Amino acid sequence: QVQLVESGGGLVQPGGSLRLSCAASGSIFSINTMAWYRQAPGKEREPAATITSGGSTYYANSVKGRFTIFRDNAKKTVSLQMNSLKPEDTAVYYCNADILAYGSGEYYRYWGQGTQVTVSS
Repeated sequence: QVQLVESGGGLVQPGGSLRLSCAASGSIFSINTMAWYRQAPGKEREPAATITSGGSTYYANSVKGRFTIFRDNAKKTVSLQMNSLKPEDTAVYYCNADILAYGSGEYYRYWGQGTQVTVSS
């Protein structure tokens, strides 16, 4: 069994910072791309930041310059440092990872359960 567990969400004032973390565990042979998505109320889930196994990153325009994604391959974690938060960053944040599990012949995208981030004064 493979699972992703997120932590670090909460309530923060505009202009504040939060760090989200996501740890993968289970029968993992290899992890390829890892990412953070978010879903605001009434909106579709959208990618916020992505990082490849080689460390290349992608950011949505709305978070570029404010969010930083990084990973620790040895610990099988991906984190999202969020600075200068705005009310429009309020959403449920989900991590995902493309994982090749032992005994599996292909990569599969696993998702975390989501963590709420609320930016409000």
